[in-house]
Amino acid sequence: MSSSPLKLGIVGVAHMHCWSYVHSFRNSSQVQLVGFYEEDPMKRESFERDAKVKSYLNLDELLAECNLAAICSENAGHKRLTLAAAKHQAHILTEKPLATTLADGEAMVQATAAAGVNLMTAFPCRFSPAYQSLKKRISAGEIGKILALRTTNRGKCPFDWFVEPEKSGGGAMIDHTVHVADLLFDLLGKEPVQVTAHIGSNRYGQSWEDTAMLCLDYEDGTFATLDSSWSRPANFKTWGDVTLFVQGTEGSLSIDLFGQGVEVYQDKGAYQLNGYGSDMDRLMINEFISSVVENRKPAVTGEHGLAALRVALAGYDSLARPTANLSAT
Repeated sequence: MSSSPLKLGIVGVAHMHCWSYVHSFRNSSQVQLVGFYEEDPMKRESFERDAKVKSYLNLDELLAECNLAAICSENAGHKRLTLAAAKHQAHILTEKPLATTLADGEAMVQATAAAGVNLMTAFPCRFSPAYQSLKKRISAGEIGKILALRTTNRGKCPFDWFVEPEKSGGGAMIDHTVHVADLLFDLLGKEPVQVTAHIGSNRYGQSWEDTAMLCLDYEDGTFATLDSSWSRPANFKTWGDVTLFVQGTEGSLSIDLFGQGVEVYQDKGAYQLNGYGSDMDRLMINEFISSVVENRKPAVTGEHGLAALRVALAGYDSLARPTANLSAT
């Protein structure tokens, strides 16, 4: 590709991760941040003021100037905005989950393939050095054959449109399941043959689920459990607590992707966390840019986003299955 900077447009700013992405793109010498598009007037005005990014009122005008698009809208808008970006031949990084329905996700994958542009799903956990180390050690056979995995992505409830299922696609289960579902697919190299889920509104007592527990069963007998609940308080130190414990025939490995930091407790003053370590968003953004510059597929594709979405939606489907009644008769 040309040595001139790639031109990026932020498409939608409803997702809070857009702030981190703007920081990462601004710190790349290979990208020029052109502007952003947002339909909601309040979100548009506040983002333009606080992020100091030029606002475009017309989506096509923004995309006509760009060859990269980062989609950070509400989940239900991903398909429409992806198709618009693909029409303008822009390579796309889209927030997770890829879509709210399989039909929309499949349409996104097909449209970008037909346009000859990359579609990358925003799964920053893939780029965690801790996860990459775990994967390398498992691939080297250190713990033998994987038997079972215990995983979590317990986060804090983001509220706003995340608790409006018509915009988000669900509650805690669709929001936080997909990150770990992607790690499991990458680690095991296959999708589960069955997903069983239990959900509840145990923390906030609203119509949307804040509690979600899933069990993923694989054809060879391997299984994984996943807690993707919004069970952390509002002042929790990170947006999630992605952890994996992997049991093998010859040992076990465990990681905490957000465990790097210095916790400070004092007699006076509030609790502090002085974080250090890897910036997974920056590593993910670097891969997105590199894939375009090098004219190759990104490490995490739209197909990967679709596979993770299938797990979350299968969890919802499982709720309609009859369960055994073990109460005394």
